[in-house]
Amino acid sequence: MYDIQKNDKEERVLIVGLDTDRETDIDITSSMKELKELVFAAGGVVISDVIQNKDRVDSTYYIGKGKAQEVALYCDELDIDTVVFNNELTGAQIRNLEEVLNRKIIDRTNLILDIFAKRATSKEGKLQVELAQLKYRLPRLIGLGNQLSRTGGGIGTRGPGEQKLETDRRHISRRINDIEKELKEIENVRMVKRKRRQNSEIPIVALVGYTNAGKSTLLNSLIKLDEEYCKDKEVFVQDMLFATLDTTLRKSVLPNGQGFLVTDTVGFVSKLPTKLIEAFKGTLEEVKYSDLLLHVVDMTNEDIDIQVKTTLSILKDLDVLDKPMITVFNKVDIAEKELIIDVKGPTVSISAQTGYNMDILLQMIQDNLPQSFYKVDLLIPYNESSLSTYLFDSTKVENFEYKEEGTLFTTTLDSIEYERFKRFIQA
Repeated sequence: MYDIQKNDKEERVLIVGLDTDRETDIDITSSMKELKELVFAAGGVVISDVIQNKDRVDSTYYIGKGKAQEVALYCDELDIDTVVFNNELTGAQIRNLEEVLNRKIIDRTNLILDIFAKRATSKEGKLQVELAQLKYRLPRLIGLGNQLSRTGGGIGTRGPGEQKLETDRRHISRRINDIEKELKEIENVRMVKRKRRQNSEIPIVALVGYTNAGKSTLLNSLIKLDEEYCKDKEVFVQDMLFATLDTTLRKSVLPNGQGFLVTDTVGFVSKLPTKLIEAFKGTLEEVKYSDLLLHVVDMTNEDIDIQVKTTLSILKDLDVLDKPMITVFNKVDIAEKELIIDVKGPTVSISAQTGYNMDILLQMIQDNLPQSFYKVDLLIPYNESSLSTYLFDSTKVENFEYKEEGTLFTTTLDSIEYERFKRFIQA
């Protein structure tokens, strides 16, 4: 039991898990620990937990009627507001558990959707979350009736639940269609921007990994390398699950002076709701168009193997495992020991917070990007002034000097530029 005093400003939560020995991706102890962190991220406080050992899921009460009655007494004793279950519940199970426990019932899926609803800031992010919430709730309207009619707010009530959706299935279906149309329009705009980026030949590096592994901190460290760095471009960072949600795209620079784009993606978690992945498909597909993946792993997490496995499984579903990938073991500054696990591609241990080994990571990024870059000396004749202008505007000019025959540049070119300027290269 967690020794936490009553606080009227926080929702008091009991978390309940079912151990059927059939968990394949994460054991019950680790899963319950993660559930506690999810409750915290949603704004609640876990007072205690209950784990039921059972051969199979009870179709009526999930944990069985007897155990549900036992949990009801436990809730009265601890003054519990909300009971959160570690797996997805059916509408009938939610209704039956509400009748026995006489409290708000939330399952893991609804909890994650609620966190996303809380964190989404962009128009697209809010639409994606609402779409996932509506698709989750549509088949559960009977079971969610009592919950959706509550006016007290709290965990599980953010978003469309505040409207009396349980009375109008047609309204939900219409809203789902409307959101899908809006997201399609946003996707069309993204495709235009994506094509423009591809035409610019600027390489793109995508940060992927488990939530709270340090992707946002790493992104902020990378963008500080750009000469045009501005503090306003930094993304929000906090030590909790799903601290940031909306996908961001920022500019950084390689050791050879070549610029590249780095994109952050929504963090992964075990049992990530399928409907959420479907809703965020357009955003997650940005990973497909990247040139290199940085798989960020939290070295301090006890379940590092499970988190790596979960991330790789989702990347496989996105069909991007064939892309070049660097595994970045983060938080080496506070890790008790360096763990060795089987991962894809080259690895490096860093601290995004302190900057430790960031120079090594940058060199690895440069070496593993499919695009090749060349540091060269170019002598551009004065009658080719348009080429000189291009070099100043579009490449990282380290030095230039006016000679009798023309301007001598020292700069870095990508493979396409190299072919274009090859005739001006000085041996």
